[in-house]
Amino acid sequence: MRKTYKGEKNDKERTMNKLILSVGQVLRDKGYTGLTIANISKTAGVDRKLISLYFGSVDNLVETYIRSKDYWVSATLGAVEYFGTAPTEGSKGFLESLLLNQMDSFLENTEMQKAVLWQISEKSEIMSQITREREKMSALFFAFADQEMKDKNVDLRAISSILTAGIYYLVLHSINTDSTFCEIELNEDGLNRIRNAVKTILSWAYGEQTKETSSENNSLK
Repeated sequence: MRKTYKGEKNDKERTMNKLILSVGQVLRDKGYTGLTIANISKTAGVDRKLISLYFGSVDNLVETYIRSKDYWVSATLGAVEYFGTAPTEGSKGFLESLLLNQMDSFLENTEMQKAVLWQISEKSEIMSQITREREKMSALFFAFADQEMKDKNVDLRAISSILTAGIYYLVLHSINTDSTFCEIELNEDGLNRIRNAVKTILSWAYGEQTKETSSENNSLK
């Protein structure tokens, strides 16, 4: 049987992949302001017209790249599977893992560091769309966590937002600023202190520290 010729399809896929990877290279080298058709096509070594042909626009190309690298987009897929199985472990362990993994992922991903700087420094429809995608995680998680927290006077959404934003800022501070933060050296030891603080705050939020303290107080009576 004669095999179907797939050269054209394979060429297209290779070119698309080169363009997507080039977005990351431009982000690393020039920052978000360098994400132009000229820079991306030159880095990829392909005709700039192929960006429009394969992606519709440079914005669509950039969004495709960021979606492939964004921690929360991939984490949402895992959450769909996790919460779809009606887990009995509770939400605290999931949230703690989510935040600590966010920190590790963001520390390692130079391109997403530049993308977050872009997100907070100027209005961008691309980053707004990605942020809306991230909120799908919130809808999944808090629908589950609300059942556990319904009898507690704790605003888990506000706590989670502060922790998430704090992690982003502290990672960026550790990379771009040669100084301490609240007298903490943001080296590996300092970042481990931040990780432990995240765990402590979540324990407070879920009432575990209160229970431990009450037990200790009772044992002293």
